[in-house]
Amino acid sequence: MKIIELKPGMKRVEITAKLIEKSEPRDVMTRFGEQSRVANATLEDESGTMKLSLWNETIDQVNVNDTVKIENGYITAFRGETQLNVGRYGKISVVG
Repeated sequence: MKIIELKPGMKRVEITAKLIEKSEPRDVMTRFGEQSRVANATLEDESGTMKLSLWNETIDQVNVNDTVKIENGYITAFRGETQLNVGRYGKISVVG
């Protein structure tokens, strides 16, 4: 699957892309009242770019210029921007 094919509402997304940008993590309060860390990242493949949300331990698993594989991700629209989420049941791994 390519970035250009991803649309809000899609589930069980599998994609391999290069991580080209990652923000500094920030602390946020979740809707369940828990403290979490979140960082925004940007993925790129030959079809385009897309935002990726990284939460807690996944922030430290990946670095800029890593090629990552995301399994069982899902797509949302947040503040008018389409983004990929790994989520609780998804997996992110470095493949190159």
